[in-house]
Parts: sequence; structure tokens; C-alpha cells
Amino acid sequence: MNLLLAALIGLLTACGVFLLLRARTFSVALGLMLLSYAVNLLLLASGRLVLQQPPVLEAGRAHFADPIPQALVLTAIVIGFGMTAFLIVLALRARAVLGSDHVDGVEPGPSGSASPGETPARG
Repeated sequence: MNLLLAALIGLLTACGVFLLLRARTFSVALGLMLLSYAVNLLLLASGRLVLQQPPVLEAGRAHFADPIPQALVLTAIVIGFGMTAFLIVLALRARAVLGSDHVDGVEPGPSGSASPGETPARG
């Protein structure tokens, strides 16, 4: 179980970083979401994740789940949702103003880079 969870966290982190390095703003938003999911899983796994056991056992038992990572993950989910909504609205506004959804505001030329006379839009 721990190996599977570690592999999933690594995969989410790798995909998130890959998408963060893309030129389109929607890919960047997806990358941020995947990275936040990876961090949430890491926090949840730090609270001793076990299968087929209730989260809180009866009195006198020594093994129970730590509620702090669960509270941190819940808070991170809410903050991540707000930041993602803000990022999408900001990207839509930039698309309307600049006419491009590239992160730097410049469409690549035929060779894959910006045209020599073009500079990224500022402001």
C-alpha cells in the first residue's frame, strides 16, 4: 500500500511539473492542480493511512488516525480550489486582452520560437 501511494505521489508530481513547463495557461493550471493533489496525498499519507480500520477506535486503544493531516488536507483542498478558480479567471482575462493563451503572451513563430521583432506583452 505504501509503495503504491509513493508511486502515485511521484507520478502526480512528475505530471504536474511537466504540465507547469508548458506554454499554454490551461496546461499550467492543470499542472498546479496535479501538484496540489500530490501534496494533499503526501499530507494524508503522513497521518498513518491504514485499510479497513475505522478512523477513531474506542477508548483505551493505542492506534488511531491523526486528525491534523486530515484537517490540513481539507484546508488545502479549499485553498487550492480558490486559487484554481482565480487562475482560470486570470487566464481568461489575459486571453481576452492579449488574444493569446501563451504564458508569456507571444505566439510562437513557424520555427517554434517567438518572431525576432516581437516582445512579450507587458501590463
